Amino acid sequence: MELVARAKKGDQDAFGELVRLHERKVYNLAVRMMGNPQDGEDAAQEALLAAWRGLAMFKGDSSFATWLYRLTSNACIDRLRKEKRRTAIAPSVSLDGEEGDALPLPDLRYDPAETVERQELRAAVRRCMDALSGEHRQVLSLREFSGLSYAEIGGMLNLEEGTVKSRICRARLQLRKLLLADGNFSEEASSKIAGRGERHGL
Repeated sequence: MELVARAKKGDQDAFGELVRLHERKVYNLAVRMMGNPQDGEDAAQEALLAAWRGLAMFKGDSSFATWLYRLTSNACIDRLRKEKRRTAIAPSVSLDGEEGDALPLPDLRYDPAETVERQELRAAVRRCMDALSGEHRQVLSLREFSGLSYAEIGGMLNLEEGTVKSRICRARLQLRKLLLADGNFSEEASSKIAGRGERHGL
């Protein structure tokens, strides 16, 4: 809070320290919501710029991190809506072939078959996450990948905690349905992945 107070007075060094403390989580959340590193990085930069410009509006009702996650989530949702409108007007060429850039390089110390299986799993979950509505992708990313509590998510999105739980439940069910439709998952496996995506590093 001392850093926040200094940053609100125009101390750029203090804000730089806040960015250093939170930029990795902001970036990870943005990538999960946007579906690829480039768009995620752009959204993260927009969120950090919005934080600098809007520091005067931060009243401390929630933690600085929660406020920053809210800005990140909003930046992602705005970008996704714009992309959806562009796609509706003029569908673009699929970029699926570039998604591999977002996956970690295979570790050759592991069995090649297991490496391929992990990569296929991550690619499948990424495809299915991308197919979720923006609303569902948002809450699932905040819960499973950023590890926020229901209360924290509710505070970010101005939702009742019960509404957050209901929305996450629907998101998990939809993700499970998409994983099953993808054809590579059993009923049990898809349920585990939909509810515990963070254990797979996805």
